[in-house]
Amino acid sequence: MSVMTIERKILEKNDEIARRNRAIFIFHKTFVINLVSSPGSGKTSILERTLERFNGSFKVGVIEGDVQTDFDAQRIAKHTPWVVQIVTNGGCHLEANLVEDALSKLDLSGMKALVIENVGNLVCPANYDLGEAHKVVVLSVTEGEDKPLKYPAMFRRASVLLLNKVDLLPHLRCNVELMKNNALSINPSLEIFETSCVTGKGIDAWCEWIRARLM
Repeated sequence: MSVMTIERKILEKNDEIARRNRAIFIFHKTFVINLVSSPGSGKTSILERTLERFNGSFKVGVIEGDVQTDFDAQRIAKHTPWVVQIVTNGGCHLEANLVEDALSKLDLSGMKALVIENVGNLVCPANYDLGEAHKVVVLSVTEGEDKPLKYPAMFRRASVLLLNKVDLLPHLRCNVELMKNNALSINPSLEIFETSCVTGKGIDAWCEWIRARLM
């Protein structure tokens, strides 16, 4: 019982800070995505392809979360100057206070979109609101059709599923329709895009989804 109480207090404090973050984003009219996945799903590559498509047509910021290293931030910095790295030093997810600290290093004025790339993990990030407008989950076709059923909270709280690495399908025993149906059985409202960072499939449609929501 005491553990549950401590956890509830931690989440309540996180939610309080998340509300502050969200108020800041609304004030600046910045559309914010919390990009989540397991490690190796390709979410940094998707982010790179997305920024390439936008090609500086509007101001986009990125907050990178990683357990160690700033490798992903270095990759993203080639596409936008507005990038901040959060190193959690072993923490398995980002929390609202870490995002709040990162915002002090970002100029949100005129920033139309902000992508928070969370630590690779399909469990803990599901429980932590960062102040985002939407959670977007990336699932690689190499991960298996049962992932949505094994990690239902993440798929239930996401708005979009990017079904990534579809260029590998000819080499895999993967039932894409079953993977989609499993995800939709958890969250019938999920919007699903099949994507490939190699061929570019689905990236334009995904980018249009973002553009349609800019304030």
